[in-house]
Amino acid sequence: MTLCTPARTTNRPRIQRPHSPPEGPRRFRVAGADLSASVAVFLIALPLSLGIALATGAPLQAGLVAAAVGGLVAGRFGGSPLQVSGPAAGLTVVTAELIQRYGWRTTCAITALAGLAQLALSALRVARSALAVSPAIVHGMLAGIGATIALAQLHIVLGGTPQSSAVDNVLGLPAQLAHAQPAALVISALTVAALLCWPRLPGRAGRLARKAPAALVAVAGATAVAALAGLAVPRVDLPSWSSHALPGLPEGPVLGIAAGVLTITLVTSVQSLLSAVAVDKLVAARGDLGRGVPRSDLDRELAGQGAANVLSGALGGLPVAGVAVRSVANVSAGAVSRASTMLHGLWIVLAALLLVPVLDLIPLPALAALVMVVGIQMVSITHIRTVTRHREVVVYAVTLTGVVLVGILEGVALGIAVAIAVALHRLTRTRITREERDGRQLLHVRGQLTFLAVPRLSRALHQLPRGSDVVVELDGSFMDHAAYEALSDWTAGHLAHGGTVETTGPSGARISEPAPVTASASHPCCRPWTPWHNHQCGEKPTETTEATEAAETSRTAEPRRTTGLHLASGIGKFQRNTAPLVRDELARLAREGQRPSQLFLTCADSRLVTSMITSSGPGDLFTVRNVGNLVPLPGEESGDDSVAAAIEYAVDVLRVESITVCGHSGCGAMQALLSGGPDDPPTPLRRWLRHGRPSLERMASRRHAWARISGRLPADAVEQLCLTNVVQQLEHLRAYEPVARRLAEGTLTLHGVYFHVGEAQAYLLSGTDEVHSYDDVFTQVMPTGHLESARAS
Repeated sequence: MTLCTPARTTNRPRIQRPHSPPEGPRRFRVAGADLSASVAVFLIALPLSLGIALATGAPLQAGLVAAAVGGLVAGRFGGSPLQVSGPAAGLTVVTAELIQRYGWRTTCAITALAGLAQLALSALRVARSALAVSPAIVHGMLAGIGATIALAQLHIVLGGTPQSSAVDNVLGLPAQLAHAQPAALVISALTVAALLCWPRLPGRAGRLARKAPAALVAVAGATAVAALAGLAVPRVDLPSWSSHALPGLPEGPVLGIAAGVLTITLVTSVQSLLSAVAVDKLVAARGDLGRGVPRSDLDRELAGQGAANVLSGALGGLPVAGVAVRSVANVSAGAVSRASTMLHGLWIVLAALLLVPVLDLIPLPALAALVMVVGIQMVSITHIRTVTRHREVVVYAVTLTGVVLVGILEGVALGIAVAIAVALHRLTRTRITREERDGRQLLHVRGQLTFLAVPRLSRALHQLPRGSDVVVELDGSFMDHAAYEALSDWTAGHLAHGGTVETTGPSGARISEPAPVTASASHPCCRPWTPWHNHQCGEKPTETTEATEAAETSRTAEPRRTTGLHLASGIGKFQRNTAPLVRDELARLAREGQRPSQLFLTCADSRLVTSMITSSGPGDLFTVRNVGNLVPLPGEESGDDSVAAAIEYAVDVLRVESITVCGHSGCGAMQALLSGGPDDPPTPLRRWLRHGRPSLERMASRRHAWARISGRLPADAVEQLCLTNVVQQLEHLRAYEPVARRLAEGTLTLHGVYFHVGEAQAYLLSGTDEVHSYDDVFTQVMPTGHLESARAS
């Protein structure tokens, strides 16, 4: 018998990469949202670009060139699709100083060289390093630039000419006020009034009117008033493009030009990268959650900014950077791709070629007033509150003052120096106090324990009476090796003389005391989670053990027969290694009884280790675990009152201060809920899971927004249900009379937590008011203990 095999074809279909463009003719398609967003951004960018060019002393066409290049080049090649680039107010002072010192043609060459430097930095992939600069320094730099801009433009608003420095502008202000030009003052006042009042127009008509940008309305209104009233004020004068100045070879001292290149590179890069990060947050907080908009590639964004600066400098334009005002307008207008940014650049080109007669009607005081308001807004009250809350107001103030009085590069250098000094001061500032309380010696250590604090720590420890009961309270987050050794050695000596030592954290919770390392101590490879991990310390797994563990991972494998041996081994290790460390604490709990601070209700999943993810110890949590972390509504338990009994006992008897419902990723109960049907047999598991059906209904309901996790939608339906279930069970908790009563008294709080097992990351449910109404947004708990907001401030 002959076996016939099919002939191998040579015309196999070509396999494309998942993200490669489809073959065949390509058509450039623009979404309607991108088209409308580009128009909105163009209307804002046009007057701002002219105003910034006026403020720098550059030819007015330079602002239009930079805006067009920023939109077309940075928009096409940058890594932040929705960021809009162009001439930025933050570069006004730098550019004005360079023009005054070296002339316009050399300044263009410096801009091009700064672009090349940005391309080199992008090739080195150091974009993320720019984000290491303290926000206080960045905000202080922008505030200093804004103050300098406002002082300079105030002279033009009054009908005069600005001086070369902020100090000279302040000193010359009284004389300028005495000789103010009424026509210029009227136009400037109208512009400022329109800028401030237009966004606040009330009513439905105001809401419709506010769709027009305030900057465009202000400049257009001032232009109309000046033209109709025949006011004699200086106006925009756009010369012919044939006489437009292009760059020349740099002329001047090499060090001075190098400093200019460095300054332009630093300011444009930091501002663009920080703006790109802010744009990502704005996109994630938008109504559509930024669906389809990729996150910023910072190295590519730096390369796009570099290419834009090279071309802008070569074409006689201002330096280019990412601009927050235009980017916010682009995101708010609903842009979905980089097409909106590129189209805005195209509209700038068309306006520069076709609308020159209209642009020549704009009064210069109107542009000066516009830029002055932008400069004032750069001194943000929100930023000042933020740096004050984080105790960095000194860094902010020094940077701001240095930028105004000395210069941007020098001011930033001063800010960095002060920031380093503040960090070192915090690291070395350690306060050690001693008092006697209830017959016990209390040693309170505030601050970080480094080798610099060891002499004072050792002196304070050795002043404590021998054989006394000592409590060492460590109110800090860091202890280096030298401090640990000092505390460990003293602890061993004090215990040897019959004393007792209890080491507590900042909240008073007891922690393990430092103990001398002995031969019986844990193996170096051990970590705090090794008892949970069934770790065989210092032992290599045998082939039999490996085979058994491999068999355990198979769903068809037989149950492990050595479970009892491993259980006995684990208990033995506890008695040998852990029990001596916790015996005193457990004895105290046995005497005093349990006083947990919270009820922790979570799933029975074996991968969820409550003590590990909450950094808690004996006596801290009153824990209830069940399949799916469910809280049955009162009256629906049908014979199983265990959860209700635990809630009543925890709230009324133990008087816990909070209740936490903790769900997790990959929950088998939620998977069973999704896959279940009405015809499933009524097994005990199915009967229990009926308490989770309200979560299914909540997820399917259009009255509730889908739960979000750190600014993104869940990965799949299972994760969506896991998140929704946490929110729903919190609602069930509020139906219990003891919980509702304590909530009304203000003595109980509710929390929702989602633990992503694969990422080892916890997310906390955001509350929207004091009575625990939730907006179904889970925010990431950072290692510092702060939250990464899923919404822009």
